[in-house]
Amino acid sequence: MLSRKDLHSYQQHAIDFVKEKKRCALFLDMGLGKTTTTLTVASDFLDDHLVNHILIIAPLRVANKVWKQEAKKWEHLKHLSISICTGSAADRQAALARRSEITVINRENVPWLVENTKWRWAMVIVDESSSFKSFKSKRFKALKKALKFTKSVVLLSGTPSPNGQMDLWSQMFLIDQGERLGKTITNFRNRFFAPAGYMGYGYDLNPGADTMINDLISDVCLSMQSEDYLDLPDRIDLTEWVTLSDSDMDSYKEFEKEFILALEADDITAVSAGVLANKLLQFANGSVYDENKKQHDIHNAKIDALKEIVEDNPGENFFVAYNYKSDLARIQKAFPKAVTLSRGGKELDEWNAGKVKMLLAHPASAGHGLNAQYGGSAIVWFGLNWSLELYQQFNARLHRQGQTKPVRVMHIAASGTIDERVIAAIEGKAKTQKELLDHIKCKIV
Repeated sequence: MLSRKDLHSYQQHAIDFVKEKKRCALFLDMGLGKTTTTLTVASDFLDDHLVNHILIIAPLRVANKVWKQEAKKWEHLKHLSISICTGSAADRQAALARRSEITVINRENVPWLVENTKWRWAMVIVDESSSFKSFKSKRFKALKKALKFTKSVVLLSGTPSPNGQMDLWSQMFLIDQGERLGKTITNFRNRFFAPAGYMGYGYDLNPGADTMINDLISDVCLSMQSEDYLDLPDRIDLTEWVTLSDSDMDSYKEFEKEFILALEADDITAVSAGVLANKLLQFANGSVYDENKKQHDIHNAKIDALKEIVEDNPGENFFVAYNYKSDLARIQKAFPKAVTLSRGGKELDEWNAGKVKMLLAHPASAGHGLNAQYGGSAIVWFGLNWSLELYQQFNARLHRQGQTKPVRVMHIAASGTIDERVIAAIEGKAKTQKELLDHIKCKIV
């Protein structure tokens, strides 16, 4: 069993930071041990009687499978009493009735918790705090009400601003109730942004505003990136471009221009630009849903590319990301022995034992807290999506501490389609987020 002396020096630095600030954010890269780090702080706060009850808010799968299990691995944490407050209302009530030192709840049930309990948690830990980036969300509004009763709030994220600095306002509000970035989102926008696009749709940062924002929050944010602390194997990014047939490209361009896709059986109409973008992604993957959610297969270019990748790497196991159920069905048909990651994640044991040649997973269900680095070193993105957070978190399931081989991240993308724009958008968002993390890191170190 691991002991406190096995903690890395950078983890002790993070522990000291939280103890000093008490209300702060740890923007730790994937694989840096944020769970153990934060549990150590929680244990110390309990021992010092600073708090009596601690609430951990996490993605559902992480709430069920990570926090309690991690505590059992460490000598100085195994004594903690931890209740998992997920599942049915009856299950949640039973978990609360145990009055454990630490309660772990999934983020979707935060409004229920605030509305149906007498608040007793003096410390709140928010795992993957970027899931609270929307100031309009019920979870943010509910948690905001309860924070006046807390002594400590710790936000954890490796991707705090997946869509830019606008994502930071609500997260920082949970720490300081608007002291640094403004009491309202309107105040924040007016101070640092200007309307963008036609008729002011969307917002652009004012010149120099990114540096101002980063300076304002740097005293309560600690940034650590794995490249500075871990000796990870190389990551190799590859793009396998596929070319659609002339007839399919003609159909794609017509669909993009006219918002109507003419098929033999029926026409598919996109009622808005947002719907069109989604359906163009489906088209690039090879199958499009109509208004009645019926699947219409268009081409097999990406299926054929995936077959070639597998054939060219006979000794490799593949962690494959899919975005649509139609993609999953078509991949399963082409690879009957492929295993699909379920909601409970029980397939991970077989994968990590090297017994699964292809594990299929949706980025939203496999993006946080899961260790898959022992089963293979090849990631394939069958279909792309716009979320930088899901993209980075999914890739980090394999490219993390414990991985012994170089990790290849392979993107199957259709030339001349929306795939090109998605790749460019993710690269742009990644650059913005890295600038934030680098800035905070320089201010702290």
